[in-house]
Amino acid sequence: MFRWIVLVLAVLGLALVFTTKSPAVLGLALLSSLVGVVGFIFSLAADRIASNARPDTAMASVDELAALGKRYGAARKPASGGVTKVFAEGADDAGR
Repeated sequence: MFRWIVLVLAVLGLALVFTTKSPAVLGLALLSSLVGVVGFIFSLAADRIASNARPDTAMASVDELAALGKRYGAARKPASGGVTKVFAEGADDAGR
């Protein structure tokens, strides 16, 4: 419902922009049109995100995630503890 309200606000603001002779009304109409279009776009995006979102009941709980971390954590330990930089003997950062 909100989507259609802001779309109507944008269209009415745009109609007012082309029919008014007052600079103050022109500014308010342009502002309401901009707010209406941005609100319409955000409401479309929100509906799109909500349609693809996973329900909360399908998400794993903290306990299940901890159990998965214990199970797969041991198998994926890296071979070295950190990243090391290797420089050639006698070379500096400038590469001379």
